[in-house]
Amino acid sequence: MIEIKDVSKSFEKIKALDRINAKIEDGQVFGLIGTNGAGKSTLMRTIAGVLRPDEGSIQVDGKEVYENPEVKSQVFYISDDQYFFANGTPEEMLRFYKTYYPALDISRFESLMKILNLDGNRKINTFSKGMKKQLSVLFGVCSNTKYLLCDETFDGLDPVMRQTVKSLFIKEIETRGLTPIIASHNLRELEDICDHVGLLHKGGILFSRDLDEMKLGIHKIQCVFRPGTEFREHFKEMAILKEDQRGTLFTFTIRGDYDKIQEIFQNLEPIFYEILPLTLEEIFISETEVQGYDFKNLIL
Repeated sequence: MIEIKDVSKSFEKIKALDRINAKIEDGQVFGLIGTNGAGKSTLMRTIAGVLRPDEGSIQVDGKEVYENPEVKSQVFYISDDQYFFANGTPEEMLRFYKTYYPALDISRFESLMKILNLDGNRKINTFSKGMKKQLSVLFGVCSNTKYLLCDETFDGLDPVMRQTVKSLFIKEIETRGLTPIIASHNLRELEDICDHVGLLHKGGILFSRDLDEMKLGIHKIQCVFRPGTEFREHFKEMAILKEDQRGTLFTFTIRGDYDKIQEIFQNLEPIFYEILPLTLEEIFISETEVQGYDFKNLIL
């Protein structure tokens, strides 16, 4: 398990992380989402032991990660800005990683390279962006670490390769209990694979929740009321995150118990209503708007 306790990190006057607390259980697929500049990459680097927290601590299986080679050998970090040796080849990088990750499976790496049609003796600087991403994923998977940190790993991959990478992760989870932590702006990608999500905003964590439970706790309702219906009085007991009206059609985003919300709308006897499931993207927008991140005021 990874435990993040009151972690703060600043770069001069910029507060990148502000008293972050979270637990990542073994075997979870943990999705890390957030607004631009929220601190996702900084948190990933801190979990990996690349950065030292200014305050607080990060423990992997009960041990501090920073300057602890034993713990670091169980954490593989795939950064968004990947680094490879100048003029290096996959085979050369493989030998390098083997010194830091003794459990790295060379035969499996070479087998997967053939499946993906990647040349182990070709210079990596001649690879495309997507090919470099594939290579990084193979290093991460074949390192046989317990934890795999993925920072925008799906960015640059075509749809077939994204699905292939997800399948690789799922197989590793099932066979050896891999715990991937995936930071991404592509919320639909995370929704397909993650079972737990943490939302970062302005260096702080708004929530860390099970994805299914989170979806059950926030609902989108579309309805058309009968003329003259006084519905506001009935809404006092509900936490309305968002309201929109287009003609006679109202759309509400409400946090609360599904059965209670359904009961209230049934009692109002509208002409029409339906309760719809929210996507992770809609949940993200709703939660950040509550915290003052107003998308309507952004100039695009």
